[in-house]
Amino acid sequence: MKETKKQIQVGGQAVIEGVLMRGPQYLATAIRRKDNSIELKKEKFISKTQSKGFYSLPIIRGFVSLIEMLVIGIKTLNFSASRAELDWEEEENKSNKKKKKKSESHQKMEEILGYIFAFGLAFLLFAFLPYQIAEWMKLGKENVYFNLFAGSIRIIFFVLYVWIISRLKDVHRLFEYHGAEHKSVFAYEKGSDLTPQSVQQFKTLHPRCGTSFMFFVLLIAILIFSIVDTIFAYFFGVPSVLLRLGYHFLMLPFISGVSYEVLKLSGKNIHHPLVKLMTAPGLALQKITTQQPDDEQIEIAVVAMKCALEMDISDYNNVKFIENEDK
Repeated sequence: MKETKKQIQVGGQAVIEGVLMRGPQYLATAIRRKDNSIELKKEKFISKTQSKGFYSLPIIRGFVSLIEMLVIGIKTLNFSASRAELDWEEEENKSNKKKKKKSESHQKMEEILGYIFAFGLAFLLFAFLPYQIAEWMKLGKENVYFNLFAGSIRIIFFVLYVWIISRLKDVHRLFEYHGAEHKSVFAYEKGSDLTPQSVQQFKTLHPRCGTSFMFFVLLIAILIFSIVDTIFAYFFGVPSVLLRLGYHFLMLPFISGVSYEVLKLSGKNIHHPLVKLMTAPGLALQKITTQQPDDEQIEIAVVAMKCALEMDISDYNNVKFIENEDK
């Protein structure tokens, strides 16, 4: 029996001047170039969680999905950045500005240093500092209060970080493409026409967004860490900040798996009052991470989604397929 639209889940993420969409069997990335053409990359992808083995088990599938999307997300962001660089180089050539091109090894080193800085900043803001501040507040022996306080600090840092970067022009534009992605998914799920005019009628806030997932992770971590810390302190005494960080870090796969199951369940019961309460913080944060897109950004999201779902895109005459560079 052929699957209906409602049975097929589609989602994605915003990238530089484009949108990545993920269907049941394909990934599709649509990029808007400076000449207004659309470059489209399509590649086969079937999640390991779709098998009937170990990777499809509850909790396990959530962590596996998270790793898969992290890898896909980083690769696609790098791909979109490489296409944007082509436009920048063309602009420089037109303006006769001579710029020495960086070597491949130099670019790779800058990329690695960028990742190191990003992960280091994330560790400082969302791991070490919240725990250290809670320790300075003399909450080390009060495991529930310690994790409530540290978790609250972590959430505050997270919201502030997102708000601060949203003020950057390039990030704001990225968030517009994020809004286009959400509107397109909503339109598809409701069976609406996938035209910019129809898609624009839908909201930019979607309960299955990764932003909501992050909030679930932050909230569920407070509960689980409180329970584990209480058990640990009972048998081994009060842990130090570094020891606490160590075994909390090892529990992240479990917490992400639980968060995935909660998000999946909430998506099926979105009108339940408890679910509305649980998803409210994530939806509120999406007011920052999604912005109102224009029709051209909607078009990019629709092209990517149609391609990922193997729908007809022949009516778009400005689309150019490009080869998968991984082959």
